Amino acid sequence: MTVLVAYNPSPHGEAALTTALAEAARRRLPLHVVNLAPPDDAAAGDALAARLSAAPEVVEVQPVTRRDAGTEPADAILDAADATGAALVVVGSRKRSSAGTFLMGTTTQRVLLDSPAPVLVVKDVYDA
Repeated sequence: MTVLVAYNPSPHGEAALTTALAEAARRRLPLHVVNLAPPDDAAAGDALAARLSAAPEVVEVQPVTRRDAGTEPADAILDAADATGAALVVVGSRKRSSAGTFLMGTTTQRVLLDSPAPVLVVKDVYDA
């Protein structure tokens, strides 16, 4: 069992990673990261590696999985959730306009509907 996080180099991806690290520490479970950034984005990989190297000692960080170029993000997340036996899936969600709050992004919606494990959706910014 693991805590699985879908990471991309964005404010909501960073919020998801922060939350997943905290959940993995709290639950005493390994952390598995699915990196959704394009394969040619070396800066994103370096930033992710730096964040993971600073993970709490109680968190066992498993090798990062990269999404294949032809794979939809939701498929990569769901496949990793199945493969790792995820106990929790953490995804970030962008702040939406008032019209956009009615519908979530298709990736988040698919993960929520099809995940074999509970899903925690994290926003990057909360309105006061």
